[in-house]
Amino acid sequence: MTTAPLSPARTAATAARVLRQLRNDPRTIALLLLVPCLLLLLLRYVFDGSPETFDGIGASLLGIFPLITMFLVTSIATLRERTSGTLERLLALPLGKADFIAGYALAFGTLAAVQSLLTTGLAVLGLGLDVTGSPWLLLLVALLDAVLGTALGLFVSAFAASEFQAVQFMPAVIFPQLLLCGLFTPRDQMHPVLEAVSDVLPMSYAVDGMNEVQQHAGITGDFVRDVLVMVGCALLVLAVGAATLRRRTA
Repeated sequence: MTTAPLSPARTAATAARVLRQLRNDPRTIALLLLVPCLLLLLLRYVFDGSPETFDGIGASLLGIFPLITMFLVTSIATLRERTSGTLERLLALPLGKADFIAGYALAFGTLAAVQSLLTTGLAVLGLGLDVTGSPWLLLLVALLDAVLGTALGLFVSAFAASEFQAVQFMPAVIFPQLLLCGLFTPRDQMHPVLEAVSDVLPMSYAVDGMNEVQQHAGITGDFVRDVLVMVGCALLVLAVGAATLRRRTA
């Protein structure tokens, strides 16, 4: 049966199904919503005697933590759909791969919005993170980072044969970005080859966007560039994920 490339009704139905499943999985909800907050809280008091250090890296980590947690949960949840046979049954219905991917992105994007609101609110209001720009811009970048993590998780799930393999993709997909994103040292001080590599990694723009908000009161051209790159990367990865999604695990 031929289906339309993307149906809003089928996408919404898929998202609603995923959210119903997640509602019955308190451990996943805790991982998505509470763990990033707990990590920020831990980080704040690790640097209790040096609050300026927390101000220096706290904004960057607001972009990194959501990306990592959404990547991990989304990749495992999508693998579970395939290995359990749910995906094969769903795609036997008038449900296209694009509907499946978009539905998952919508469901986890909704959770990403809640996660970003909680982490940004905790950092700014609860932990006293000092930023020059608007906290709403921090929230925007945190949300885009979480959506990007969702997109990367959906993409990686197409190449893993088990949930354990999905977790194994973290060192290959996330850790290099973490090392090269500019969190530990400015990217322009890296070896030229590594700086060039960092220029094509989406997490670099997540950190750059957070730093722009932290350092500038208004919206800068660099901030707009960072946001557009993150949006473009998320859309590209979702499109590739839909194209490579398989019905069953080999």
